[in-house]
Amino acid sequence: PFLSSPEAMTLLPTSWARTVILVYVLTISVLGIILNVFVLIVFWLHKKACTVAEVYLSNLAAADLFLVSPFPVLAVIAGTKDDWQLSEALMNVYCSIIILALVSIDRYLALVHPLTSGRMRRPFYAKVACVLVWGVCFLLNVPSLIYREVVHDSERNFTTCDLNFPSPSMFLVFEGISLFIFIIPTFLISFCTLKITNALSGTLKKELNAQKKEQKATTLVLVVLLAFLICWVPMHVVSILDLLSRVNILNGCRFFKNLYIYQRIFTSLALSNSVLNPILYVIVGKTFQKKVKELFMQVKTNLSRSKTMSCLFDYILW
Repeated sequence: PFLSSPEAMTLLPTSWARTVILVYVLTISVLGIILNVFVLIVFWLHKKACTVAEVYLSNLAAADLFLVSPFPVLAVIAGTKDDWQLSEALMNVYCSIIILALVSIDRYLALVHPLTSGRMRRPFYAKVACVLVWGVCFLLNVPSLIYREVVHDSERNFTTCDLNFPSPSMFLVFEGISLFIFIIPTFLISFCTLKITNALSGTLKKELNAQKKEQKATTLVLVVLLAFLICWVPMHVVSILDLLSRVNILNGCRFFKNLYIYQRIFTSLALSNSVLNPILYVIVGKTFQKKVKELFMQVKTNLSRSKTMSCLFDYILW
């Protein structure tokens, strides 16, 4: 492919632009690791069993953590070895997006059909759905593991990690599946968001006392959708353009130069969603804040008991 050819290497951004993107990737990935680990620790150590929503949110945090974990090391390697192929490490994109769709569907059932969705919204079914999602995403990543090769250009001291399929048709099928898996969850998330917004607007007209609460819920839903679209749509639009360029529908040196740069920029932007997810979905929620307070009280009580037992033990020995 042209984007991996020696000609494309001469179209790389300047060193300062590369440095800015690498620092941004490093910062976002570290924040993503810290926030998602914090969410998982709270859900794991809390004494109460997780609800349906919390099952999905904990799996979303795990998917985002798995997504951003390699990037601190990759950013350091890219900075020290002048390796610009960060976007190829974005392999677990499917899992995060599909679980986001499950979160939206669960929110839709809970708010729009609260009476008829009781049997469907059970923790067991949520866990089964998450297991299936992880299994499907693993299968989707198998081609990347099989056909990915590391190529080093000794003349330019540049290392790439590209997909090298046996035939162009196989690559087109792979890219088509990737785009399809993005488009379907995006449609589901948008549909559920619109239905939730309409339902909450109807609630506002009927229940004036709950106006402020419902307005906040509506705003949160819209912000979540906007954050998802801003973070993910640009990267997949560039992927579509890349696909069109590979079948010679679009061409031109200037176009390839801009496309190659935009791939790196929008891949970095997509990583931001792994930081926004734990903030928008979990940390700002009152239920999660309550869990954090209860967990801190639980830890404080255990430490107090340990201190008391230690003092009692010292007293007996004395």
